[in-house]
Amino acid sequence: MSLELNKEDLPAIVASLQRYFREELDTELSEMRARFLLDYFQKEIAPFAYNRGVSDAERYFRSKVEDLPATCFEDGLTYWAGKRK
Repeated sequence: MSLELNKEDLPAIVASLQRYFREELDTELSEMRARFLLDYFQKEIAPFAYNRGVSDAERYFRSKVEDLPATCFEDGLTYWAGKRK
């Protein structure tokens, strides 16, 4: 599965990569090279972050599902429990 970015976000992401290279590495990065680098990150590195996010979401939802009996359980046959003979 390829992780796609919104086309509207691409210019800002490319500009951020260019700024990072310029300010942190003293290297000018052309727009084309920045896009190639972004493409590499999307294909090679982004899946690790994506999979971690899926794993974190799964752990969160499993904890909520495991807690369902404690939070959503209602005793049955309680009509007579409140009545005294």
